[in-house]
Formats: sequence, structure tokens, C-alpha cells
Amino acid sequence: MKIGIMSFAHLHAHAYVDAIRQMPGVELIGVADSDLSRGQAAADQAETKLFPTFEALLESDVDGVVITAANADHRRLTEMAAAAGKHILCEKPIATSLEDARAMEKAVKEAGVKFQMAFPCRFIPAVQNLKRQYDHGGLGRVVLIRSTNRGKMPGGFFVEPELSGGGAVIDHTVHIVDLVRWIFQTEIVEVYAEIDRHFHDIPTEDCGLLTMELANGAFMTLDPSWSRPDDFYTWGDVYLKVVGTNAVSEVDMMRQSLERIGAGKPNYEWDFWGSNSDYYLVKEFVDSFREDREPSITAADGIKALEVAAAAYESGKTKAPVRLR
Repeated sequence: MKIGIMSFAHLHAHAYVDAIRQMPGVELIGVADSDLSRGQAAADQAETKLFPTFEALLESDVDGVVITAANADHRRLTEMAAAAGKHILCEKPIATSLEDARAMEKAVKEAGVKFQMAFPCRFIPAVQNLKRQYDHGGLGRVVLIRSTNRGKMPGGFFVEPELSGGGAVIDHTVHIVDLVRWIFQTEIVEVYAEIDRHFHDIPTEDCGLLTMELANGAFMTLDPSWSRPDDFYTWGDVYLKVVGTNAVSEVDMMRQSLERIGAGKPNYEWDFWGSNSDYYLVKEFVDSFREDREPSITAADGIKALEVAAAAYESGKTKAPVRLR
């Protein structure tokens, strides 16, 4: 199977390159980027070919592409790839607007290509254990979910509203919403959000607090902030505390780590040794067209997550709860 990368605007592109290069029977055929100097540097690092344009990459014998462009470019590149008959793994969020997201879903359905959203947190072993615990009745009825997805401010297109669609809220809400929908097989039906900027001098928000009501009757909170300083020891966290009628369960994505404290400089070092969720995300994408089946994470999942982020922005403006259909 031959895979290409469309744009290195998003930080996760390099992680997907590493995953592809580790995968048996899968070849990174090349990359394309609207920023040729950035693309050349990425191609050199990955020891692969730089295609001069996105069109040139899509005209090759590539089987599927990973779209890691600015959020606002997802629709255009998805429609290009679908028209060329190429399968698509798209970075989150699916788009900057629900109109674009639905157009993307329509394009891939009409073209008959596979489309998978990049929600790698589904492949974290602790998350999968939580799902099994819930599915087997170990938690009982879920009453409360407390969640965080806090990280460093990434800069770049992430803080340009016309390219990103927002700031920390759109960037970090979609991961948690997707996990909750997938694990508990329920929908978010109401969102109330407080959104602001307190940590950085940027055009977008960098912090917020979302409170949500779920269709299964549970209550949920989420802190999606860019509140970690630049020299923080890791990029951020993904954390869930679930209170059920039978048990309380916690998931901390970054718990599988080694900490070293010594007298030298630096006197604190932190290393993550846990499972590579990006690898299994890309594997699921490749397996979906190897086996000619739908990916486990679809455009519809991307749309549902974006609906919650959009409702949060509406609530932040109106200072009132927003009901979702």
C-alpha cells in the first residue's frame, strides 16, 4: 500500500510519517505541501519524494493520503483526493464549519472512497479498557464525567481564526467528545461554555470550560485549554474520570511515563513509554481499504464532534446553554 502526506501545516504530520514508515507492507510514496520549503524539509527528514503540487501527488499511484493541512483547507484537499479516487485520513477537526464538513462527507460518499477521521485517542489501551468495563456493565449507569485536554499553545495556523476555525476549544474539544460518544454510545444534547483568553497574546481563545448534558442523563465537564507553558515537560494531557453507579474509573493518557529527578541539569526529565496510538490509527486506515470496509472512525463522527465545538462557541457568545439536535 502506498500512502502520501498532503501538507505539513499540522504538527501531527511527522507522527504519521513515523507510523507509516514502521508499518509492514506500507510505503510512504511522497509528500506535497503548499509551502515548498517546508515540504522539502519534511521530505528530506522522511527520506521520501517531494511532489511539486497536491495534484501531482494525486496523479501518482498512491492508494491513500493523510491530510494534515490547516483546518480550513480540509474540505478543498478532501474533495481533490476524493475526485482522484484516493482514500483519505483527515486530521481533526474535520473542518472549520459544519457546511464544509457535510460537503466533505458528501464528496467521499459520491466518490466511493474510504474516509477516516484522525481520532487516535480511541487506540489508547486504557481508553479501550474503559470501554470494555462500561460495555460489560462494570461501571453501571454513568452519572458524571470530568475531563481535560490541556496543552501548550501550538502557534502557527492554530491561532489564525480564518485558518483554524477557533482556538483551544475547537482544537481540544473534539478529541474528548469523540471518546465519550464512542465509549458510552451516547450523544451530547446540551452545551454551556465559558470561553476566554488568559495565557497568551493571540487572536483566538486559549482557555474555556464546557459543561455538557448527555443523552444518557450524565453530566460532563471539559477543560480544553492551552494552559501549559512552553517549557512544560509534555505537550498536554487527555484525562477522563467517570463516576458510575457501580464504580469510578480514571483514564490518564500520559500516565505511562518515566520521571527522573537528579542533581544535574536538567534536574527533571520525563519520557513517555506507552503505546503508539498514531500507529494504530494509521493501521486502521490502511486496513479499511485493504479489507474493503468502512473505517471505524467516519466523517459522521467528525461532524458530531464539530457540532459540539460549534455549540460551545455559540454558547460562549450568547452566555446561554445551547441545545443540539
